[in-house]
Amino acid sequence: MVEKNNYDASQIQVLEGLEAVRRRPGMYIGDTGSRGLHHLVFEVVDNSIDEALAGYCDHIQVTILEDGSIKVIDNGRGIPVGRHAKTGKSALELVLTVLHAGGKFGGSGYKVSGGLHGVGLSVVNALAEWMVAEIHTDGGVFRQEFSKGIPQTEVERVGDSQITGTIIHFKPDGSIFETVQFSDEILANHLREMAFLNGGIRIELIDKKTGENQEFHYNGGIASFVKWLNRNKDALIKEPIYLNGQRDNSIVELALQWTTGYSENVLSFANNINTTEGGTHEIGLKSALTRTINDYARQNNLFKSGQENFAGEDIREGLTAVLSVKLTNPQFEGQTKTKLGNTEMRSLTDSIVSEQLGIFLQENPAIAKRIIEKATTASQAREAARRARELTRRKNALDNITPLPGKLADCTVTDPALCELYLVEGDSASGTAKQGRSRQYQAILPIGGKIINVEKARLDKVLAHEEIRTIITAMGTGIGEDFEVEKARYHKVIIMADADIDGSHIRTLLLTFFYRYMRPLIEEGYLYIAQPPLYQVRKGRQAQYAYDDEELEKVLNEMGRQGATIQRYKGLGEMNADQLWDTTMNPENRVLLRVAMEDVQAAEDIVTVLMGERVQPRREFIEKNAKYVVNLDI
Repeated sequence: MVEKNNYDASQIQVLEGLEAVRRRPGMYIGDTGSRGLHHLVFEVVDNSIDEALAGYCDHIQVTILEDGSIKVIDNGRGIPVGRHAKTGKSALELVLTVLHAGGKFGGSGYKVSGGLHGVGLSVVNALAEWMVAEIHTDGGVFRQEFSKGIPQTEVERVGDSQITGTIIHFKPDGSIFETVQFSDEILANHLREMAFLNGGIRIELIDKKTGENQEFHYNGGIASFVKWLNRNKDALIKEPIYLNGQRDNSIVELALQWTTGYSENVLSFANNINTTEGGTHEIGLKSALTRTINDYARQNNLFKSGQENFAGEDIREGLTAVLSVKLTNPQFEGQTKTKLGNTEMRSLTDSIVSEQLGIFLQENPAIAKRIIEKATTASQAREAARRARELTRRKNALDNITPLPGKLADCTVTDPALCELYLVEGDSASGTAKQGRSRQYQAILPIGGKIINVEKARLDKVLAHEEIRTIITAMGTGIGEDFEVEKARYHKVIIMADADIDGSHIRTLLLTFFYRYMRPLIEEGYLYIAQPPLYQVRKGRQAQYAYDDEELEKVLNEMGRQGATIQRYKGLGEMNADQLWDTTMNPENRVLLRVAMEDVQAAEDIVTVLMGERVQPRREFIEKNAKYVVNLDI
């Protein structure tokens, strides 16, 4: 039974006034792009989730309206509306207009919460064109309106109510954000996580623009989360292992399941906040996993004579894990809360996982044996990969790897911020690119033939592939756990392939490689895809280019159709050097698509579906998305 603590105006504590949020929004929400835009919604939802953690809320509804505004409704207690003794203002106005005002700084309103900084709703308000708060509490309906964080009305009682809850309706300020278009997919992924992490809560996502409704409701908690994450993978053990424990007011939950794949997928959360950069709880988990499984293998004579202990990466090969901790005073790095810093959570997580996993392995020897067999194979592959990795490390010159399948034509500038590396499909196109490029800052590396599908191979096999070794050496960054983005020799890596099926396949293979083994390149915004034109329209001496069918129609209308000749490019090699420069390589004219990671888990899913072992999920994906394909070349 949840203890029903009072939550009223006296619980609201003011630490600091709202300052400069509109001038420097990145300090509070990360950036003003798509990520920051969606962070606004997450801040509002997190307040509703905190009500669920406190035991007062079991239904949250998020709606995207036709005008681009967002409405979040919960059935929690409702933000207090009474007068705050210290300031004389209503508690609602304080929460929505004062930075660091909230019920989570030591009062009895919340024991565990994610919105600890008290900046969430006030920052959303400051960055909204307008906001309307409607509160159902104390038998009434209370309403207040705001514009860019400034109250436009007093808190007004506008009716009676027999329910409790909070409704926050806001529209992001288009003068602040680069985009104000919300993504169903990004919102759904976050809301789904919240539903998994708070078993039993029901969360709805309604899009009035598309008419699509989604509902997330899971009673199985994080064990269900792990099964969902592995839905397109082959599990090594049938059911996830679930462990949990508590010390004082801190709770640790862990669900883990190994698959037959090679990549690890460890998600960690603190008070429902996705700690994407890990932290002390994740360090404790990894330490416990490594020590406990090594101890079990050693005690049960599962190591060969003279065999060294497994490395952590051996044990985590193919592992999907969700770690969720709850604590009363979490210390996060920054408002976006991507890393947990509480030192006590390292030892607490370590001790709970060590004790309970050790018991599980003793009671389930068949499962333990399967885990250790996989770790053994991974260990052998790691040693082979170590030897192969040595060959890929750039020391003094690129000729450490011989022979190169296609010689790198490097640029003369040495400042990485100015340098571009084109990965060009085929000898013909790379030859043209070398002639047409700017030698000062553009390097060309030919990619011959299909590269290895890294999703279906261990690291030792990946590093044995000549094309991959060449790319790693040219980049100078190392790979995987040795990867150092600071050593990148180029801050623009541009995949340039033909606009046909083979070119699309090569792009997908290269993107999978970068995602799995050089992910920081994507996170730093260094990876791009070139967009060569599909058509040249020539009329007399005049020539224009079109990048798709819609643009072709526009060009034909401008030039006049009569007497116009249309050439459709099937390959980069059909262009001469000047044409390739003018259309695809000249920074003043070219079109580049930057590869972004708006949502890591969505990227993880798509890579698994498209490049993994299982055929059925790939078939379903193709059938579902075939209608969106344009310019299909068969």
